[in-house]
Amino acid sequence: MIFKVIGDVHPGTHFLGYVKYYPDARGDRQLFGRTYRQNSVVSKAFGLLADRPECYLYSPSLGCVITGVPREDIVTHYSCRQTLAALHQDPDLLAPTAVSADLLAIIDWIVAAGAADVIGVTGSFLVGACNARSDIDLVCYGPRGYQAAQALFAERTLIRPYEGETLTRLYVRRAKYMVGGSFDALMRQEARKLQGLTTGAGAHINCEPLRADGDKTFAGVVAKEVGAISVLARITDHSEGLTTPAHYGIEVETVTESTVDEPSVFARRITHLRSYLGAYTGAFRTGDVVYVSGRLVHIQGPDAHSGFGIELTPWSAAESFLANLTR
Repeated sequence: MIFKVIGDVHPGTHFLGYVKYYPDARGDRQLFGRTYRQNSVVSKAFGLLADRPECYLYSPSLGCVITGVPREDIVTHYSCRQTLAALHQDPDLLAPTAVSADLLAIIDWIVAAGAADVIGVTGSFLVGACNARSDIDLVCYGPRGYQAAQALFAERTLIRPYEGETLTRLYVRRAKYMVGGSFDALMRQEARKLQGLTTGAGAHINCEPLRADGDKTFAGVVAKEVGAISVLARITDHSEGLTTPAHYGIEVETVTESTVDEPSVFARRITHLRSYLGAYTGAFRTGDVVYVSGRLVHIQGPDAHSGFGIELTPWSAAESFLANLTR
């Protein structure tokens, strides 16, 4: 199995993540001489790992049971930046498809811009499970990586934005996030993210901003789950929301649903939104009003990271946590 690592705080025993590719005759990916299937639902990993209970663990930093791979079971570590360098050095590693040609042109731009140390290749191209229908998934690291990625996605000879008729295509991709928001608000939210279409194959391309190497923002943070809550909240600070895990300052305006009694008691104490879902990284700005549905947690940590907050994690089999721009 191939795991996708999530977050930047990991215990000494495991790397936190979920099963991204697994052996299945119904799949359409070829790896290690076998047919593999792609998994895009994080919580599905619980079932895929039913025979491997050692992959279930409690994370104090998230305050819930999640999945991860025991460190002693790791056979290969796939490096996003090393993969970018390898593909630049030997383009023949990729099958000759239109989307591969687009990726190689993008890699050439990244190397020429001196950003190969802060941008990497992830997704199916990282592990060799790509095909002619693959998206291009990139990651960037820290402020310099984010600035380089912004410049890349502004390069119209390589990437074009979703606009006009292609907005419908983006809407279809993101419709599951529509609860609590309108089409126009969702498109405004999506326009803030690093994504678009390649100019050659017309493949979807996105880049997820990650925290810089050595970032300790969430080190020592402990979360305790109180319940579940849905609110309308105003974003008060987005300065730490541009990278995954994203951390937004919020002020709750209205509680729409809650599993805890006296939710108003908590509402005035909720000061932040923390998201491990890349879909909401960079999506909101100070002053936005956002519909949020997630886990009500109490967080103990350094500086302003302590107090009550709403947490969005992908490890929920009961419901999908989300955050949508309303106005």
